Amino acid sequence: MDQLDTGKRNARVLAFCQALFICAISVDLTLTGITGYQLAPDKILATLPFALITVGAAVVTVFAAFVMERLGRRLGFALGALCGGAGGLVSVWSIVHGDFWLFCLGTAGVGAFQGFAQFYAIAAADSVHADYKSRAISTVLAGGVIAAVIGPLLASRAKDLFFDTAFAGAYLLVAVLAMLSAIGLLLFYRDIGMIDAQKTGDILPARPLREIARQPIFVAGVATTMVASAAMMFVMTASPLAAVACGFSIEDGASVIQWHLFGMFAPSFFAGRLVARFGVIRVFSTGIALMAACVVIATSSTALPAFHLALLALGIGWNMLIVCGTTLLSRSYRASERGKTQALSGLLGNLAATFSTLSAGAALQGLGWSTLNLLILPMLAVCLLLVLRWKGANRATLGEGIA
Repeated sequence: MDQLDTGKRNARVLAFCQALFICAISVDLTLTGITGYQLAPDKILATLPFALITVGAAVVTVFAAFVMERLGRRLGFALGALCGGAGGLVSVWSIVHGDFWLFCLGTAGVGAFQGFAQFYAIAAADSVHADYKSRAISTVLAGGVIAAVIGPLLASRAKDLFFDTAFAGAYLLVAVLAMLSAIGLLLFYRDIGMIDAQKTGDILPARPLREIARQPIFVAGVATTMVASAAMMFVMTASPLAAVACGFSIEDGASVIQWHLFGMFAPSFFAGRLVARFGVIRVFSTGIALMAACVVIATSSTALPAFHLALLALGIGWNMLIVCGTTLLSRSYRASERGKTQALSGLLGNLAATFSTLSAGAALQGLGWSTLNLLILPMLAVCLLLVLRWKGANRATLGEGIA
């Protein structure tokens, strides 16, 4: 098997691991806000365990990038999955014993899992030729489609399946799924270098990080992934609590997340091909429009179908922006610059998501569901301006293949 075939196989392995990761993380996304509310000594802390998922990811991001640069992605990804397994087990113990702060530690462990797993898509992009990058990214993201459907369902079904304490069984499932991911990575994933670097003999020296970060293509890519993550986490974190506050059940809240996760990953079957055919700008614009549609729907009605439709639009928009942003980022660095560039972009994305998650509970309580949704519109506007700046600066050199 040559290195290109290995790269394509790696994308399929990472798609499988993405499915396990999304299935595990969807349990946390569905139940952690509610579990935190039940365990919290002060209800204002209810969303803290949820926020610590993104905090854990942000803290681990830079560490994860350099660990994988030094030890290889196979061992790095497996280490991240083991962190998720440990976080799931700690969560089970804390729920059984009613320990809120230990539960926070468990969700932070799952966040560490996310800190490594967020590199699945760009790892796939690095191991294939330039004209296949967006498809490789989509292949990995497509692994979350089935998980998006069954994950929230498993969360609601498994919450009372084991032990005598509500939700403990669901977090045991998180641990099992993370461990299966670690096993799959160790058995089937293979470390290879960047295909384009091997083809062209990338012997150019690494540039300073500040020089890389000043490139319009890097700024556009980071802005796109940051805004996609921040807007999505801001609305998604609050949505189950908002649904319950509107009189709907926990199962209804789970169904809202289910529709959202389906929207996040179902477009992966065709998003990469859309980028290849129509270019980044058109797919990016569609993603922005869908996120704006989420705001319109959410501010128009608080009926359960409106929650479903708004979160579905948010998820599809997120997918398109992530594919576009990751494609741009993967073209902004040389092989010798990969570790530090990915560390910076991952850190910025996680910091944006962390701030959004931490502020979502307070925004929902202080401003309400409709106003909370309106707050993502300025984020979308800034992102649009930065991508248009990249388009103008690179029109002559990048051509219509990705622009």
